[in-house]
Amino acid sequence: MMPRPLLLDLPIDRLPVPNGQGGYRQRQLARWLYQRGARRADAMTDLPAAWRSELEERWRIDPFVRTERFPSADGSVRYLFTLADAQRTEAVFIPYRDRKTVCVSSMVGCPAGCAFCATGALGFGRNLRRGEILAQLLAVAWHEGFAPTELRNVVLMGMGEALLNYDAAVGAVRTMVDPEGLGISLRRVTLSTVGLPNRIRRLAHERLPLVLAVSLHAPDDDTRRRIIPTAHAHPIADIVASLHDWQAAGGRRVTIEYTMLDGVNDALRQADGLAACLEGLVAHVNLIPFNPWRGSGFRSSPAARIDAFARRLERASVPCSVRFSRGRDAGGACGQLALQGAEGRSGEASVAS
Repeated sequence: MMPRPLLLDLPIDRLPVPNGQGGYRQRQLARWLYQRGARRADAMTDLPAAWRSELEERWRIDPFVRTERFPSADGSVRYLFTLADAQRTEAVFIPYRDRKTVCVSSMVGCPAGCAFCATGALGFGRNLRRGEILAQLLAVAWHEGFAPTELRNVVLMGMGEALLNYDAAVGAVRTMVDPEGLGISLRRVTLSTVGLPNRIRRLAHERLPLVLAVSLHAPDDDTRRRIIPTAHAHPIADIVASLHDWQAAGGRRVTIEYTMLDGVNDALRQADGLAACLEGLVAHVNLIPFNPWRGSGFRSSPAARIDAFARRLERASVPCSVRFSRGRDAGGACGQLALQGAEGRSGEASVAS
């Protein structure tokens, strides 16, 4: 039997309402979904009883049949979600003193195949639906015990290439930032991409000035093709040109993601090459020490070499910082998401939903 359709797949202005009751009822339902985090229609106490019954009968709110929670010693939590078709995906909750951040996935697995990324080694399962992306945020809020509106940062940096799941990812972002939805500032939404020039230009025309993060990881095409097989289709020059177009259309500063791999992309001449690539672009470089995973074949660059690489970029007037990922011990750090369940981790707490 086919599962009921997912209510979160719908834009707020298309939420189902009783005949003739229009926008007010849609906003009322949206508040229950995105601001109060209701998981069942029968919990929406100020909705008419007949409408609640109809919603309960015809629609799902939660797409997950199982949710597993893997806490890290640093306070972050990796979430492993099982979907109705038995596919699985992941999100990571990253609390800070002054804000709550969630890293969400846009796919099951990833087709980009980056050699240093555990998710890439899984291959591609399927695209997530708009509602399955949004539901990760709501599930994390529910299990962590806070209202969804307390979320202040969302990063689409989990599993998948968001721009290859364009409509679902952009649709989810629109609900995140809608005042009737989660009401998150666009300045606090980051979308990560491996660098797809045509999709970047399409995103520029959406007039969504979110934070665009581009996983470059090398300053030259030969090195990049060694570690990102799909890079053969998109030379660095084309990617950078699309970033100039993004900014010309009103896009904000671009974040360049650069994973530091020992002996692969961490030489000072490569720092010089990266600075040359970014000339004229308003960009900030995040240097990310490689997070280990079994069978990767890579090591992180030594701390002294990362520091020297950063100083070389700064001398070339390229703003940069070193980003240390959280959740490494729980398999939730950047590049580690690999659908690892309880059998593969020692310290975990599981919850069924």
